Amino acid sequence: MTPSDIPAVLSALTEQVGRVVQGAEGHVRHTLVAIMSRGHVLLEGPPGTAKTLLSRCLSRCLDMPMQRIQCTPDLMPGDVLGANVFDFGTQTFSLIRGPVFTEFLLADEINRTPPKTQSALLQAMQERAVTIDGTTHTLPASFTVLATQNPIENEGTYPLPEAQLDRFLFKLEVLYPSAEREVAAVMAHQASAAPPELDQLGLAPVVGRQYLPQLWAVPQQVRLQLEIAQYVVALARATREHRSISVGLSPRASTALAAASRALAACEGRDYVVPDDVKQLLVPLARHRIVLEPDAEMDGVLPEHVIAEVAETVPAPR
Repeated sequence: MTPSDIPAVLSALTEQVGRVVQGAEGHVRHTLVAIMSRGHVLLEGPPGTAKTLLSRCLSRCLDMPMQRIQCTPDLMPGDVLGANVFDFGTQTFSLIRGPVFTEFLLADEINRTPPKTQSALLQAMQERAVTIDGTTHTLPASFTVLATQNPIENEGTYPLPEAQLDRFLFKLEVLYPSAEREVAAVMAHQASAAPPELDQLGLAPVVGRQYLPQLWAVPQQVRLQLEIAQYVVALARATREHRSISVGLSPRASTALAAASRALAACEGRDYVVPDDVKQLLVPLARHRIVLEPDAEMDGVLPEHVIAEVAETVPAPR
């Protein structure tokens, strides 16, 4: 598989998901970029905007078996990771694996569970491994977290810790659809108030699981010139020096932005990165990683506005 093959994959993936979820083209594109970059995705939006349904569609179309965690205030780390249980018959402990042992993990409403349980995913997201009672267990190489969360102002939510937010490649906003899109959704799913059955809609895998390693290898075929790398670093360093930002992008974020830009270039059918690739990904990659100064928050400044200002002030290479 080469960069020239990826636009067809993206087109087929968008067409399949579009049968079920209206207006998800951008989210499908960013999720494919995340999969190719070995990253994780956080979807934020109000209830009823098809975040969970979108996740199910992506799992089906990418041929990745999915496990789901419904995050609640009483969810414990062991409910996510699993636990060693003593077998009285054999007089030994055996591991009962939790839902984290999968390829595609949907953490639904992740900010409704306490920080201790949220943090149970830190090692899994960074190292694709979990440690239970001192023993480290390897997760599948394709392990990917797609988490959903309600806006932080909703009742009963816990803010995700900064260390965990930094492990999500993108934070994507799922907004209410336009009137035309909503009418199309009503017409398509008017027969029942229940979520649509993916089998009945004929949703089929676009990329077989056996081709995932080839997808991961595609960004490595995309050239990232030194000038683009310098541009990525300049953007990250500018966020650390901005007057309205108390915590800017980390070096891990810089590396992630470069990797994701290579994947996005492949989605365009190119084998080289241009500055616009970096600019397109800057907001979804940075909005959840930066921490605003308290006075900026009180003035109603949004992370997206500050990031846009940074992008305007840092000159792009020609």
